[in-house]
Amino acid sequence: MTVVKSNMDRRSFLKTIAVGGGGLMIGFSWMSCSGKEPLVQYDVNAYLKIDNYGGVTIFSPNPEIGQNVKTSMPLIVAEELDVDWDRVTVEQAALNTEKYDRQLAGGSQSIRHGWDSLRTAGATAKMMLVTAAANRWGVSPDQLTTEKGVITNTANGKTLTYGEVVDEAVNVPIPEEVTLKSPDDFTLIGNRIKNVDGEEIVTGKPLFGIDFKREGMVHAMIIHPPAFGMAMKSYDDSEARSMPGIQDIFTINTSIDEPQWSDVNAFNELLVITGDSTWEVMKAKRAINVEWEASGELENTSGHNSKLAEAVNSGSGEVARQDGNPDSVANRAATVVERTYTAPFIAHNTLEPMNFFADVKENSAELIGPIQTPEQLRGSASQLLGISEDNIIVDMTRMGGGFGRRLYGNFGLEAAAISKQIGTPVRLLYTREDDMTQGTYRPAYAIKYKASLDEDGNMLSFQARGTGMSESPLFANRFPAGTVDHYMSEDIPIQTNISTGAWRAPRSNFTAGAEQAFIDEVAEAAGKDPIDFRLELFERAMNNPVGSDNDYDPARYAGVLKLVREKSNWDTEMRGVYRGVSAYYCHNSYVAQVVDLEMVNDQPRIKKVWSAVDCGIVVNMEGALNQVEGGVIDGLGHALYSELTFEDGVPSASNFDNYRLIRNTEAPLEIETHFAQNQIHPTGLGEPGLPPVIGAYANALYKATGQRYYNQPFLMKEEQVENLGP
Repeated sequence: MTVVKSNMDRRSFLKTIAVGGGGLMIGFSWMSCSGKEPLVQYDVNAYLKIDNYGGVTIFSPNPEIGQNVKTSMPLIVAEELDVDWDRVTVEQAALNTEKYDRQLAGGSQSIRHGWDSLRTAGATAKMMLVTAAANRWGVSPDQLTTEKGVITNTANGKTLTYGEVVDEAVNVPIPEEVTLKSPDDFTLIGNRIKNVDGEEIVTGKPLFGIDFKREGMVHAMIIHPPAFGMAMKSYDDSEARSMPGIQDIFTINTSIDEPQWSDVNAFNELLVITGDSTWEVMKAKRAINVEWEASGELENTSGHNSKLAEAVNSGSGEVARQDGNPDSVANRAATVVERTYTAPFIAHNTLEPMNFFADVKENSAELIGPIQTPEQLRGSASQLLGISEDNIIVDMTRMGGGFGRRLYGNFGLEAAAISKQIGTPVRLLYTREDDMTQGTYRPAYAIKYKASLDEDGNMLSFQARGTGMSESPLFANRFPAGTVDHYMSEDIPIQTNISTGAWRAPRSNFTAGAEQAFIDEVAEAAGKDPIDFRLELFERAMNNPVGSDNDYDPARYAGVLKLVREKSNWDTEMRGVYRGVSAYYCHNSYVAQVVDLEMVNDQPRIKKVWSAVDCGIVVNMEGALNQVEGGVIDGLGHALYSELTFEDGVPSASNFDNYRLIRNTEAPLEIETHFAQNQIHPTGLGEPGLPPVIGAYANALYKATGQRYYNQPFLMKEEQVENLGP
């Protein structure tokens, strides 16, 4: 167990525990049962409620995009509170920066960021309840134990429920320090706990933004330019205005003076159609004739964008890190391996298209919908509407997918601008075509790697040069930095007017696959087993590391490799099975994966994916397994098939009829996941399971076909398997 200081009075406890996702509200409900008189409700704070019958309500502060924090964050509070999970009700909290901190879904940081404060919130509330019971019985709190919301006097066996003492607990002084459980004593954390919204999801209850309705709201859709580098010149809406159910057609501009990082948007000026129903608005939208004009460069890309490969194969970039003199060493090495890898733009493709509800009045606004960055949306809406943030409410609905797209709240701003103009509540809805062609794509990337070996197959130097539209995908201080004396990482960004943004496991979603495929090829040139080769590098990083800025723990990195080696029986040859391995660190977690392929009718079939994960303490095993399995399928599908190209600024795909995604029959037949057992505080898991599987698949595919794959998507066009590098 761990004793932590609170060092706070009642007011500071209520506010500080809220930082990171905690907080406390202990009170009674106005309710009667079996003839009992209703009791007064005590509002201490709007996070944790305990009613007089022992029911517990925990408010989950962070946005839920399928990463399971709406279950896991309250689970942490409940663990330290010692309540019966079956008696817990979870509700989504609204945006409230006075009570909560970092109400954001991104970077796989919700659990890591909130771990200590969530536990302290639950433990402090429990201590206040126990103290109240001790005061009633006239005994020491040390004499009392708790289990499933029941306080027991160990001396005489008497019991009180939390509900029976909660009115007294609110008057107990805040304890100066509380004792947190030892992980060995956890009864909830680490188990398989079902999603708190699971039943509502499968029975079609209204949980998502697209489900939200309010009496009297207007339906709206937008028209944006058909190409990046174009703007609206004029439009003819005469036919559309006369169509049934159409209320108005007008333009809006969502530009603000001080945009935040979340205000990525290629098209601020839009044409809006409002009406009585979505279907009527959609029909009118098709009847409008718009004339467009050039406003910038019209990008042209093809395949994996030779412009990117050309950038990394010529000239030099900005050196982010250099150890030793890699060029000099490579010139006199026994073997040099040099390859270039590329990946295209891809769309986020959330199952639920962008949508948002807005009700803007003269001095206030209410915004409701699926958003990963509610605080940032409120700040930008304040600028756009000229309304104080104090008078803007942002309520979060569950999201039908986010993957980074809903970090960028332009659709929320658009709904606010529309409501302000028409003076009534509005629900804005994108069509799939609006969503896929509006932008905020995963950037297109390229990396050129170069490694040199001595006569014994030891790596002497490693160089990486990365570029992207419009960022480099490299992480200069990640593996293999620190494992080799001569190392260099260079960045060469390329500007584009195609709007880009974070896509699940940003940058890592490409870099991991490219790096791990290249490491395999270097291991082959060294004549070594690919796992042995990696472990040799980690041994160097553990025992004699190069540099002091390496941002990974080589022992934990090596640990997941050893674990996946053991669980997959890597050293046992299996007839007809072709295997590839990969390991990667991102979002503070370590994942190693092995992909087993079979060839069926000369086509690769994924038989099994083995995953070994070190994310510290696993809060909810059910959610953890789902995250890893979902990441595996997501990563494989996009690496194999997904691609957006542009012809004169026009995206090549606008819906799923011409944008290829993985199908059920193409998913792995089996995914087996194992977690490292330790008591390290939990780290990210929504994203780390995706990046390494791409490299493991590429390595298995090489074993099966004898062909190295350098350019994503791997299985689209025959010419795309050619290496664009030397």
